Amino acid sequence: MKVTVSGATGRVGRHLVAALKERGDDVVALSRDPDRAGQQLGVPAYGWDLKDEAVPKEALAGRDAVVHLAGEDVGQRWSKEVKAEILDSREKGTRNMVHSIFETKPRPRSFICASASGYYGSRGSEPVGESEPPGSDWLAEVCARWEREAETAKVGTRLVIVRTGIVLDAGGGALAKMLPFFKAGVGGPVGGGKQYMPWIHRDDLIGIYLAAIDHDDFNGAINASAPEPVTNKRFAKALGHAINRPAVAPVPGFTIKLMYGEMSQIVLKGVRMVPGRAAELGYEFQHPDLDEALRDTLVS
Repeated sequence: MKVTVSGATGRVGRHLVAALKERGDDVVALSRDPDRAGQQLGVPAYGWDLKDEAVPKEALAGRDAVVHLAGEDVGQRWSKEVKAEILDSREKGTRNMVHSIFETKPRPRSFICASASGYYGSRGSEPVGESEPPGSDWLAEVCARWEREAETAKVGTRLVIVRTGIVLDAGGGALAKMLPFFKAGVGGPVGGGKQYMPWIHRDDLIGIYLAAIDHDDFNGAINASAPEPVTNKRFAKALGHAINRPAVAPVPGFTIKLMYGEMSQIVLKGVRMVPGRAAELGYEFQHPDLDEALRDTLVS
């Protein structure tokens, strides 16, 4: 398969590129710094400033799939400037990508665009599948606008939108932020712990992307989360058990708000997102059990 990946040096991107290379695919990366990306990843890389430039046509022409992962990290304190960058990198970046796909001959056969569980907003304890509408908070609006730009690629190109939950990766993201507190014995449920956390092992997220690249029946929105989302309280208990530390010290919601500001809504609010379409399409999770998934993540 001929695959082009934007955001290829990010936490997900570099593992996806490695998996594609391992199975012998022809991989091209898109990056603001193509020299560094090419050296890091060992693949050809093209320069692309996602907000201001078209994608080089030679990076898109005749490709079997384009996987679009690029975007400003959501996991940081949301100042006015950061919020603008989070939105613009997704909305303008995806718009520029889609326009470039339309102008390329021959067009890529498939466009696979990242999104997030934040699309649904806060939904309490009710299981949420792909047919549910977007939520009404700021992050849900960002995801909805992101996806609207991706939707314009559907004419003549197979489109897959991967709505990702919390990725279990000890090297970055939400889990990496939690680990120091739990290792110090001061970790525990946050803000009451009743909010749901749609989680997924990094290997399964990569597996879903590979399945979306390979199989034409993958199309539309796909929820990338393990079959059994858990509450924050259950997650805290499992993480404490995985590293042999107590996980009973509750963390008040106001403490998280002081630490992270508005971004704290990601932790304090939840959604019980379930992988309905992935299950229908026959994807078999490698790590469906949280306790096993955490053990594997923390030793790999």
